[in-house]
Amino acid sequence: MKKLSLALLIIVFLTGCMKDHNADMKALLDITHPAAYVVNGESNTLSVIDLTDNTVKHDIILGMSGADHSNMSASSFMYPHHLSLNKTKTKIAIGVPNMDLSVGHGASPHGGKEKGNIVIVDARTGETLKVLDLPMPCHNAIFSPDNTEIWTSQMAMDGKVLVFDANTYTLKNTIKVGMMPAEVTFSYDGKTAFVTNGDDNTVSAINVSTKAVIKTIAVGANPVGAWTGADNRNYVDNEDGKTVSIIDQNLNVVSTINLGFTPDYVAYIPTNQEVWVTSGTENKIFVYHFHSGMYNKMFEIPTQAGTHAIAFSQDYKTAYITNQKSASVTVLNVETKAKIKDLAVGQKPNGIIIRQ
Repeated sequence: MKKLSLALLIIVFLTGCMKDHNADMKALLDITHPAAYVVNGESNTLSVIDLTDNTVKHDIILGMSGADHSNMSASSFMYPHHLSLNKTKTKIAIGVPNMDLSVGHGASPHGGKEKGNIVIVDARTGETLKVLDLPMPCHNAIFSPDNTEIWTSQMAMDGKVLVFDANTYTLKNTIKVGMMPAEVTFSYDGKTAFVTNGDDNTVSAINVSTKAVIKTIAVGANPVGAWTGADNRNYVDNEDGKTVSIIDQNLNVVSTINLGFTPDYVAYIPTNQEVWVTSGTENKIFVYHFHSGMYNKMFEIPTQAGTHAIAFSQDYKTAYITNQKSASVTVLNVETKAKIKDLAVGQKPNGIIIRQ
């Protein structure tokens, strides 16, 4: 009887393991439709929106690695923030500051956790492929234009940009920049990387090939992101200055938009040459046109509470806006500025990317 009981226990144990293995395998998705990926900071998830009918199809739990857990970090991570898609549209890189940046970019690390992470996710299956531990918090993680590297900043007074190999995830370069660097972005032509230095009120311009800082550009107070425009300009949202600084391809500030409100994100639409600026305090998008030598506010578009990041469909006909305080994404018609719908997603959504 003892031998039989032992045999039964072994069978039950093996069956349970097989069930767990199968459950992990079933957790893997097959996302082939055009999609928007929304990172939900408080929920620690990715919401996947099907762009063919503008419905939320999946909620991916970050850290789930399918059947193979061998490459996961031993440490946990919290409040994933901004994300990027690689050139082949197969991988997503997410920056994790481990602090709630929805309450302001001067927030303290959650639970005193003075470090950050990069999370790599398979864009088709939703599987977490890798979690990298960083010495300090970061705002985002972004693939280089040639698809070979992942860049991120380190939020510290002794500011740095870290460059990792996109395949092996080993650290390749450390670049010294200004104090408290936030977002890392690239120029439209892919030759220059930009990092905003919040405590220096500057933007460091870095040669992507040589990794050398080629210019430090003075902008407004507390810059957060130098957002890329298809006009080969970068649009810097200066939170405390309540302005947008526009940097041209010669790395000069060629114009400044005085807002009168705190900006959260800036996007340029090449089809009608509009500059869209979100404000989480106003719960709106403000639309600017350049006319008679200056940028003029033309429209105010209400969204929902905590308006934050913007992503556009490939044809620039539809806009998707995250609302951090409403746990939603607003879908807009770009031409008419009319709301199409609001979609419920996870808690405190911030970064959003489009894969088409």
